[in-house]
Amino acid sequence: MRKQQQTEKGRMRTKAVGAGPDHQGALLPDTPAQAGPVTPRRSSEAGTGPVLGRALQILGAFSASCPEMTLSALSRRSGLPVSTVHRMLGELIAWGALERGDDGCYRVGLRLWEVGSLAPRGQGLRERALPFLEDLSQITRENVQLAVQEGTEVVYVERIAGSGAVPVFSRVGGRFALTATGVGLVLLAYAPVEVQEKVLAGPFERFTERTLTDPRAVRSVLAEVRAGGYAVSDRQVTMDALSVAAPVYASSGEVAAAVSLVVRHGSASPHALARLVRTSARAISRAMAAPRG
Repeated sequence: MRKQQQTEKGRMRTKAVGAGPDHQGALLPDTPAQAGPVTPRRSSEAGTGPVLGRALQILGAFSASCPEMTLSALSRRSGLPVSTVHRMLGELIAWGALERGDDGCYRVGLRLWEVGSLAPRGQGLRERALPFLEDLSQITRENVQLAVQEGTEVVYVERIAGSGAVPVFSRVGGRFALTATGVGLVLLAYAPVEVQEKVLAGPFERFTERTLTDPRAVRSVLAEVRAGGYAVSDRQVTMDALSVAAPVYASSGEVAAAVSLVVRHGSASPHALARLVRTSARAISRAMAAPRG
């Protein structure tokens, strides 16, 4: 009788499990001895997603001002627990995204730089523009820059420093405000309307007493850029520098980048610099439109 009741209970448990919408036909073992090891199913959202997000938080903690950090500093800047950062650093180092120096500090690895250099907007543009940037640099002995627009910022794709030229804040891969630099004003002048309105809504970061912070003044400058075909940023970033920039066009006719000269304020006429910069910009535009050989 007792054996019959146990059998009946087992049938009821099997039926209950099999009746559920997520367990059609599944059998639940009657005793722990019959059950094998259970491996929980992990969805991509619950597993890979957060892990990838945490890895990006760690990589995003590095910047020009913090190119290398200790474990504790990485934890603070990424906002992740030390244990989490420590656990993920092993995989990031093994892949080559990060490197650990003899001093115990972590820095960006060459593998990450190799992957980043493949970005088509940066690589293809730089390759075609570089000969003309070098010519402009040799003629003027001044700072030459090539930049693209990314969201509401400028991203520098290439920079050639002139011998004895005025110091600049830009660096390859660095970002800057669109409204303060020559390349930024050019890119903003030809950017989609929604990007312009977002930038003009502010806030504006002030670098010097001459930095444009009035939306109406910026709109007026952008109109002048479109009318004249070049932009002038006069002592907006530092009080000793002047930048003149011109647009680079893609084969589609859209502005793809901007090229600029940055010189010491008072050393040259903006109009004279504009002729040189526009000539280089047109040459790069023709190179962009030419089919690859």
